[in-house]
Amino acid sequence: MILKRLLLEKASDLLTKYPVLAITGPRQSGKTTFCKQLCPNYQYLNMELADNQEYARQDPHGFMDAFQGGVILDEVQNVPELFPYIQFYTDERRRQGEYILSGSQHFLLLEKITQSLAGRVALFNLLPFSLEELKGTDWELDAWQQYAWTGFYPRIYEAGILPNDFYPDYLQTYVERDVRQIVNVSDLNLFKSFIASCAGRCGQLFKAAQIGNEIGVDAKTIRKWLSILETSFIVYRLQPYHKNFSKRIVKTPKLYFYDVGLAAHLLGIRSEKDLDVHFAKGALFENMAINELSKNLFNRHERPSFYFWQDNNSNEIDLLVDKITSREIIEIKAGKTVNKSFFSNLEKYKKLDKDVTQSWLVYGGAQSQQRLGTNVISWKNLSRITQ
Repeated sequence: MILKRLLLEKASDLLTKYPVLAITGPRQSGKTTFCKQLCPNYQYLNMELADNQEYARQDPHGFMDAFQGGVILDEVQNVPELFPYIQFYTDERRRQGEYILSGSQHFLLLEKITQSLAGRVALFNLLPFSLEELKGTDWELDAWQQYAWTGFYPRIYEAGILPNDFYPDYLQTYVERDVRQIVNVSDLNLFKSFIASCAGRCGQLFKAAQIGNEIGVDAKTIRKWLSILETSFIVYRLQPYHKNFSKRIVKTPKLYFYDVGLAAHLLGIRSEKDLDVHFAKGALFENMAINELSKNLFNRHERPSFYFWQDNNSNEIDLLVDKITSREIIEIKAGKTVNKSFFSNLEKYKKLDKDVTQSWLVYGGAQSQQRLGTNVISWKNLSRITQ
């Protein structure tokens, strides 16, 4: 079964309005399949292949003449020299939707796009499967713990690969290929320890010096390595919201993984039962919920305005949606039973910020309800927040 991605609708629309579409996202997120679904009749070239790279570098005019009128250039960041020629020929031909570019290295691809293709390209982020995409399919799972252990990479579902088999290979490929492509890391085992340390801090404040002390690396190197993980869609930082508040507000970002299954694997979770007794259960549920809300917006070609809020007394809002003139606040709890204490931080924040228009409680149970002026929803209905 090939799952139809929700991003297809918006991408199809902008294909008629821009000469170039760029699809970026993690390795194995389904970018190649997506591009072929979007334009099944387009010519396809994998730019990781040495002969395609050689042709594009040695004879770029001949390459652009041979491949035009509907072409998918996969992993195109491997040939950065080609971007000025894409600009020149798309300006000259003035054909909408002529090229679809894809790449796993967001920074490398984005850098070349901003240098050469600004104003000519619609840029999309394709993340692994979302709950909304899996809903109603043969791959839909019953419990959030199953999703947190399995993760959302398409290949796991399409090929029936066990997470315990998939993630070791994924990590090995990522470290050996992608990391070395971005920067020279002399000790790959130390870098792997760094990734594992990040997983242990999932949903926590990111403190470079603390991680550095743990694995024996200076804070400057930790920050550099973090940028590598962000560049290749392994982790991201959620920024704190501190507008119009006192200096007692935390201003350090929190760390999350783009795929919760990868984080779970790094934490040693090898089954959904392991997750029930693991110290990171709540953090992984929170990570999964924030990811799903982000995916719902990315799949509509919208950029999330997501933050968290925390003061020095550990009062915290897990997720704050900034809508400029109003705000929505979201508390995320893994428990299956709604507890009165779940609403405590929501009520405290409402007293501080009169621009809050909606408050939500996402929990691990199945029922949705209204309590204390808050929308209580099951993890299965996360899309209600972003509708």
